[in-house]
Amino acid sequence: MNRAGRSFPEAETRAGRRGLVRGWALLVAIGALACSTTQFKSTWRNPSAQPVTLQGQKVAAFLITPNESARRSGEDLLAGELSARGAYGIAGYQLTGGKAIQDSEVLRRKLAEIGIDGAVIMRVVDRRQEVTYIPGGPLYGSMYGYWDYGYAMLARPGYLATDTIVSVETLVYSVKNDKLLWGGISETIDPINMDSFITSIAKATSKEMTKAGIIRG
Repeated sequence: MNRAGRSFPEAETRAGRRGLVRGWALLVAIGALACSTTQFKSTWRNPSAQPVTLQGQKVAAFLITPNESARRSGEDLLAGELSARGAYGIAGYQLTGGKAIQDSEVLRRKLAEIGIDGAVIMRVVDRRQEVTYIPGGPLYGSMYGYWDYGYAMLARPGYLATDTIVSVETLVYSVKNDKLLWGGISETIDPINMDSFITSIAKATSKEMTKAGIIRG
């Protein structure tokens, strides 16, 4: 486990308690000046999982959300990122006939018929905002320099910066063995749009899985 004192399931539970899942549609409305950055806060690796090669593997891309438009857009982007890494990425909606399947047995039969090797599932588990006070550049080295600065700041106070942080649960499965290979919860700061958001998570996931020895670098 990568984060001391908190397991992957515990992180998932705590993230779920912080707020209701808003769905992937929230990303359409988020605008920010800063570039989005993604970091995994908690990860889990199946100790029995063997390294796999993505090249030529059929990997399904799923986003769990009630928003159909966001689901299709996100799954297309995720499938593209998988294909860019050597797999044959397939958007989930193309496998389910365009409508989300909530019956796992129906999904199992469909994936078996098509010969899907693996699957990546993403789900938003939390969205929050953090406000940080940004002071001016203080001159603490000299008492007199700070004195001038302190009085100048009465006319030029600091400002508040607001960051939007979206937490996403990412799970990677071997479909043929019905086994979880790797899982993690990531945080993305100020996602600009769906495209950059998915790309950021995909890159971070690939890096973490390579580091964990699940996929060959």
